[in-house]
Amino acid sequence: MNRRRFVTTLGAIPAAASAFQGRRPNILLIFSDDHAYQAISAYDGRLNHTPNIDRLAREGVRFDNALVTNSICAPSRAVVLTGKYSHLNGVLDNRQTFDGAQPTFPKILRQAGYQTALFGKWHLKSNPTGFDVWEVLPGQGSYYNPDFLTPEGSKRREGYVTDLITSLTLDWLENGRDRSKPFMVMCQHKAPHRNWMPAPSKLHLYDGVTFPEPPNLFDNYEHRATPARKQSMEIDRHMTLMADLKILPTGAAPPQDADYRRYLGEYGRMNEAQKRVWDAAYRPRNEAFTRANLQGRDLVRYKYQRYLQDYLRCIASVDDSAGRILNWLDATGEAENTLVVYTSDQGFYLGEHGWFDKRWIYEESIRTPMLARFPGRARAGYVCESMVANLDLPETFLDAAGLRVPADMQGHSFLPLLRGETPSGWRQSFYYHYYERGEHDVALHYGVRTDHYTLAHYYSTGEWELFDRMKDPHQMRSVYAEASYADVVKNLKAELTRLQHELRVPDSKPI
Repeated sequence: MNRRRFVTTLGAIPAAASAFQGRRPNILLIFSDDHAYQAISAYDGRLNHTPNIDRLAREGVRFDNALVTNSICAPSRAVVLTGKYSHLNGVLDNRQTFDGAQPTFPKILRQAGYQTALFGKWHLKSNPTGFDVWEVLPGQGSYYNPDFLTPEGSKRREGYVTDLITSLTLDWLENGRDRSKPFMVMCQHKAPHRNWMPAPSKLHLYDGVTFPEPPNLFDNYEHRATPARKQSMEIDRHMTLMADLKILPTGAAPPQDADYRRYLGEYGRMNEAQKRVWDAAYRPRNEAFTRANLQGRDLVRYKYQRYLQDYLRCIASVDDSAGRILNWLDATGEAENTLVVYTSDQGFYLGEHGWFDKRWIYEESIRTPMLARFPGRARAGYVCESMVANLDLPETFLDAAGLRVPADMQGHSFLPLLRGETPSGWRQSFYYHYYERGEHDVALHYGVRTDHYTLAHYYSTGEWELFDRMKDPHQMRSVYAEASYADVVKNLKAELTRLQHELRVPDSKPI
């Protein structure tokens, strides 16, 4: 294994190392929630078509090994703000409140003369800091007629959440900023987070389409540690009919249970015109489902298709949003001096292992889409295989602005990678740590990922897994106990210990 270390004293990098000359570039982060890389056609065209997000791959760089430090919403967002792992920024799971007093890249940019703005999902409990303007969803937010929090209080906006967040972003870019200053804006979508409620204009998209099933849709969880069997995130057993799949009983009153109440929590926000369009789309489908009386694997297959339809319909709106913003940049001439990054807070399961959701060190969860366009400073159409992370975004943005990166940030600027240059000592391994107890019953674990292997330690159960992803890309069989992998296990454990020490991980369980 290549054990070279990337120099971590990034505070010593002078401003002259910045990639820009002349006026500082604008920075635009389009950030979605739970967007699987499998659901972007620039990565994998089997499921859907995302022409606007694909533009960033065609005109910029597609990262094929973009990773997250902790695959869950709030922790990922805290990492993106601070450039620090969860154990240092204080947000280990979705229950904790982000300390807005700590240094963040928006604060540093603002101090350097940038105008900063944030619109959309925040999900960090405290009010945003470091922004000239912000308007965010409370908690997870709602798909229809959502409430927004502002410094002046809460307001409800009529419409579909993805469209509203995009319009807020564009209105500020067009009318709300000081054009003499460079801007940094974070356009952060709720979609396509559970429970996947599409926009009125997308309700019939993918009607009649049958999506290909992942080869491990009916995973039996053999040949792995026990946590894989003990989770609660299966499409078969844990995806609900009403709130998740919008399947209400026909011809009878629905049961007054938690699933129905959760459905009503979203449906009840719609106005009468929205309800009419929604009901016209879903009632015929629900009647056909009732008549079919599906059982066993046929029912699982139906739920998978219904899940994919709604999930991908939500993504279609996100792609439209990206198109609206890219078109504005082109029309105003701002595109040539704007670094645009599209990414998500983590990956997501689209039926792989029979699952939905995220959380695991397994590939569909730890990997996230990341695409970047920086005209004149990024190779158009370049596919980067180097490991990058959500941890690297703050450092990259500060580097692009010609600012020193604080020495205590733990990521690295990927501006050289945009040019097709891999710095000597770029990371060859990546540390991952999942902390949240209870939700979906995913066991606490940490591990190390390289370009070849994934090693995971479930410290709540004392078990280990090792996957040889070159031979087993779907991660179906742990080879941890196989004698032929003894040296691999030894080396990876040593690397795991090194990373924990370098990253100052406290109270790591002995390995």
